[in-house]
Amino acid sequence: MSGLSPAVQAAVEAIEAGPSGPQVGAFFDLDGTLVAGYTAATFYGDRLRKGEVSAGEFVRTVITAVDGEVLGGDPTRVADVAFAALRGVSEETFADLGERLFLQKIAGTIRAEARALVRAHQRMGHTVAVASAATSYQIAPVARDLGIEHLVCTRLEVEDGVLTGRPVGAMLWGRHKASGTRAFAKEHDVSLEDSYAYGNGYEDVAFLSSVGHPVALNPHRGLRVAAQRLGWTVLDLRDPLTPSLAALGRTVAALGAMNTGAGAGLAVGLLTRDGRRGRNTAISLGSTLALTLTGVELAVLNADHLWSHRPAVFVVNHQSALDVLVMGSLLKEDFTVVAKKEARFDPRAMLGSVLIAPAFVDRSDSAQARAALDALVERIRGGTSLLIFPEGTRSVTPVLGPFRKGAFHLAVQCGVPIVPVVLRNTGELMWRRSKVVHPGVVDVCVLEPETDWTADNMNDKVAALHSRFAETLANWPEEDAG
Repeated sequence: MSGLSPAVQAAVEAIEAGPSGPQVGAFFDLDGTLVAGYTAATFYGDRLRKGEVSAGEFVRTVITAVDGEVLGGDPTRVADVAFAALRGVSEETFADLGERLFLQKIAGTIRAEARALVRAHQRMGHTVAVASAATSYQIAPVARDLGIEHLVCTRLEVEDGVLTGRPVGAMLWGRHKASGTRAFAKEHDVSLEDSYAYGNGYEDVAFLSSVGHPVALNPHRGLRVAAQRLGWTVLDLRDPLTPSLAALGRTVAALGAMNTGAGAGLAVGLLTRDGRRGRNTAISLGSTLALTLTGVELAVLNADHLWSHRPAVFVVNHQSALDVLVMGSLLKEDFTVVAKKEARFDPRAMLGSVLIAPAFVDRSDSAQARAALDALVERIRGGTSLLIFPEGTRSVTPVLGPFRKGAFHLAVQCGVPIVPVVLRNTGELMWRRSKVVHPGVVDVCVLEPETDWTADNMNDKVAALHSRFAETLANWPEEDAG
């Protein structure tokens, strides 16, 4: 499996070599394990920014945090302060906040190698659960994104749809998390002796001791010492990339180089009096220079499929603004894109708009959208390929969104092939909400072009193609996929 450290790769292989079936459990802690950092801090920071934390609450939070973390007091008391502050808040409102913070912040902190471990257990048919002291409002969006059904977590009391500010029972921290895990296993006929647990804090010793395969994952010092003494597996996963001055400098240089390359290409067009040649040179040179300066390399499977059918509709999964640069470097010439009308006046997209003349679509104006697409049909029939992202928007994680059918209707209407292109890692190198590109390798797999689409088989074909994308992302081919 490309992109995993040798230790994580070995852990995945050990999981796949072990017993399968739902009687094997896999219990993952949330904070510091599945995600880098602490989701509670994200929630609290949001309340601070909105002025919802009173001076009294802030003082109580600081005092209880210091007492629990430094002076040897009860570390869970700070959570009691946080829960009490939620008294009177609508449960629906708090759940919506969890969804918003997931999209804005938390999704970008999910560790890619933790995702790989979760997937390994899922492939083996294990019963996978998040076991955490966090609340369901923090956990649920992460669990859903990872395809995890079960939550063993702290529950907050709700009366008439409103939070009371009290937990239901004990907060699942320390020995209480261990008890919750054992109760879940009994209820779901899970054999703890055959099961796995992943945690990062010293308070997780009891939790990890509950299973036959404990894993200290990115452990704090106390747990690392305990794991080494007890002979437990220790895994150190890579954290999601964060912007650095070096990456920022490379990104700025890449933007300049992209403009320089585009200008040089347009100059070629003027000198040769061949506008098409100039635009194609600008696209190819600008995108290639930008990727080179940011340190992004491409590992491409089945590159010949990019050229075997032109014009074509190239459909690509979408995680990052980096996707457009990657595809520009691959397609090189004679293509355009469909873009939202709001992008027409985006300074970052203006030069690209000059070069490829996108079809700008106003989704709120069906007549305008239809006219733009009708004009696009004529361009495709005239030899211009279309690059389109059928998910419609960038995903915040590698999880594939549903496909819209517009791209496929265009291909059928124009009588051109559909060429599926699967991208992996662009979201890790440049997350959806980031302005900085990090160096690394983008994996690209070009699937077999498809020419047998019709209006009658559209629904089945879209579903089948979505499955091919998902399967390719889940089980990346090591050789040409053909």
